[in-house]
Amino acid sequence: MGSMTKTKAELEKVIAEVRDMQKDVGKITNQHVNLNSQLTENRLVEQELALLKDDAEVFKLIGPVLIKQDILEAKGNVSKRINFITSEMKRTDDQMALLEKKQEAKRTQIMDLQVKLQELAKQGAVQ
Repeated sequence: MGSMTKTKAELEKVIAEVRDMQKDVGKITNQHVNLNSQLTENRLVEQELALLKDDAEVFKLIGPVLIKQDILEAKGNVSKRINFITSEMKRTDDQMALLEKKQEAKRTQIMDLQVKLQELAKQGAVQ
């Protein structure tokens, strides 16, 4: 029965690891959703800035104050933010793919341990 107890403990450990991974997946999903909304917002700003003439006045909200900003600088800042957000989204996609691979491996490990427990239980019932 010592082998069965050891296998049960190992199974519980792997299940706990999968639960932790699922929490991480939730966090990464939330990050991705936030990044996606930021990207949408910045693309809208980029489109609005593209409609303006080069001599148009653009203001940036810094705290409670609107500060005049050069339109080319504003366009550059928005473009940099879009690039940054896009790279962060790629990073979260890569993290998600890696976690999904790890989860699949853990699920296989869980199934193997369950089969082993069933075999051990049969052996115990036979003896």
